[in-house]
This record gives sequence, C-alpha cells and structure tokens, in this order.
Amino acid sequence: MTLNINYMPEKKIKTLWLTGENPKGKKGAAAKKRHGRKGAPWVALPAKGELVIADIKGSGTIRRIWGTLSNFEPDTLRSLTIEMYWDDAKKPAVQAPLPDFFCHTFGGMATFENIFFSSPKGTSFNCFIPMSFRKNAKIVVKNQSKLDLVMFYEVDVTLGEDHGDNMLYFHSCWRRENYTKLREDFTILPKIKGRGKFLGCNLGFNSHPDLIKSWWGEGEVKIFLDGDSKFPTLCGTGVEDYIGSGFGQDYFSHLYQGNQFLTDQETFYKNAQGFYRFHVPDPVYFYEDIKATIQVLGGPSYVEILETMDRNPDFKMMKAGNGKEFYTRKELEEELKKNPKASGYLERIDDWCATAYWYMDEPSNSLPKMSSLRSRIKNLPPPRKGLLRI
Repeated sequence: MTLNINYMPEKKIKTLWLTGENPKGKKGAAAKKRHGRKGAPWVALPAKGELVIADIKGSGTIRRIWGTLSNFEPDTLRSLTIEMYWDDAKKPAVQAPLPDFFCHTFGGMATFENIFFSSPKGTSFNCFIPMSFRKNAKIVVKNQSKLDLVMFYEVDVTLGEDHGDNMLYFHSCWRRENYTKLREDFTILPKIKGRGKFLGCNLGFNSHPDLIKSWWGEGEVKIFLDGDSKFPTLCGTGVEDYIGSGFGQDYFSHLYQGNQFLTDQETFYKNAQGFYRFHVPDPVYFYEDIKATIQVLGGPSYVEILETMDRNPDFKMMKAGNGKEFYTRKELEEELKKNPKASGYLERIDDWCATAYWYMDEPSNSLPKMSSLRSRIKNLPPPRKGLLRI
C-alpha cells in the first residue's frame, strides 16, 4: 500500500470522482445542478432497482469507494448487494451483500477502522482496496428490498495507467451457512483455480440458541494451497488467535485484524460477533488453486455442557475427534468431582458468514451466483443500540 506521494507519475494520469453530481467523471461537468449549489448530493435507489455507481472506460485503478444510505435496518442492508465487473467480463468478480463487503457483519453497522475499510461513526461505508483494470470497470448496487432508498456515494479513480503483466484483478465473494453441519468445516473461500494472493476475510458468527452460553471460538482456519487435498498447508490455532487476540474475543479495531461487531446481548460470550484478518504483511500466495475454511469448534467447560444438556436433552454433544464419541452426563459429573474446572472440545453447529477478498490473474472467477435474499436476511441478530434512522 506504499504510495510515492512526493513524486508525479511518469505519464499524465487523470483523477476522477464519480458521484451523483458527475456520474461519468467528465471534465468540468461536476457541481452544475442548482446553479452549482449542491444540486445532486444523493441519488434514488428504488425498491427492486439498481444503481450503476461506476462505469469507466480505459485503463486505471479504483482507489476509494465511499457511501452512505437513508436506512440502516439490518434486513434492509442485507437486501442490498454490490457487484463489480472488470474488462468486459460477463460474470462479476465481486458479489456480496453491500454491508458485509464493507466489513459490516450481519447488516449491523459498527464503528471501526482497518487498512482496507472504515466507518468513523458506524454510518458509512469506506473501501481503500486498489482495484486495477485494463479496459473498463463497472460497479452496480442492487436494492432487493421493498423500500425506496436514498444513496450518497463517491468512487475515486485514477485513469490512464499502464498495467504490467503481473497486474492482478480484485475479487470478493460472500457466503453463509445458517446453520452449519456437525463436524463439517465452514468454507470461507470455495476452491478456485488461478494465480494470485489471498487478501483475507471478514467473518461473522452467531451462536446456535442451545449453545449460546459456552465458548465457541476454538476453530482453526485452514488454507489449502496448490494441490492440497485432505490436509492443508496452512493451519492456525483458533478463531481468536487468527485475528491476533488470545483467550477470548472482545471489541478491538486494529490495522490488519479486529473484532469490530458485537451485539448488545448481556452474556459473557456475546452471541453474535464480526471480525476480520487481512494478510498484508504476511501475504498468502497461490499459483494453482486455493481454498480457505474454518472449523466450527467450541471449548466449553463441563459445567456449560451439562447446562446445555439441561436446556435441551435431545441436543447431541459431540466430542472433537473422529465423530463417533459424545459427551455423557455420567462422565461429565464424574470428571467434575475430580476437577471442577474441567473443559473439552466440542463440535458445534452455528450461524457463520464470510466475505473473502483476494487478487487473481483473471477478471472473473468460477464461483456460483450469490445465495438468495431469503438466506441473507434469515435470523439476523439484533442491531446495536442507538441505530440511526433517517
């Protein structure tokens, strides 16, 4: 991300701000409406409609995307999507719910800042990922909600650049499992073929109702690289460890890692959280293919397991391992007599979502179309207190 801020480029480069005032970025065409007195600061985003916020011809780089909206209800936000197309590609390289793409998990707005995204008051969307293209670029925001909305936006572009053979295209995808399957890892990035680098991810966790009062974050991130099959080349040590914390998670917002979203639930474990990790100083390169997953594992105390059994006697408490062993009340009670602080590893089923970010050498990827609106808004956790409404 280093910029030569005290040097002019070797060739003439145009700077464009694409906004409602000047959507095409034409020279001398901004701030004309209402006699130049703030005539078009916002644009309409009608229900079931869409808005092209960038349609750029030529070779260049998108440097920054900013936006805000007239409604911040989680269901409404999750009903908005963002798609990005590079160099005449028919399929989008980027397809995600609008808030999740900008690091707002589960449609819950949060105050945070990291190297790629920020929201100073929890009321805006900022992205600073460089997105280069050789021929053209297009960004589309779609409104699948039943509400007519107002959108403010700005897309900042430099145009006229010559990109070398090693230029990579930006990609992003989103997926959710509500709920995951027992003893099956949640997929952050499905397997894709190509050459590039994995930038990182924004993850979301929402506890299964029967497991809400037990520690959930023991799952290890696994990254399969260049022909890996059963076992990965890269493996972490736990959820909170992956984002640079340890022994639990709480709110923090750092440059490359953070836990930016927490619901207002009054529980020690907080049943919904959003967190991120970006591999900038520690790049993850791939030359043939890549896949990223995270285990759905918890580390409850035996007391917490017994409490879960009391709440739902039919809920199966599988031990981490071969998938054939389950905790029994008898063994738990006997072990607690010897060690009141006894704990173990538990295979869980929870609500997980992920927005993955990466660069690769092709302008489109082989991933399927994003899941339905219904699956995006189902069982969303409650918004934070003091949710802004306009």
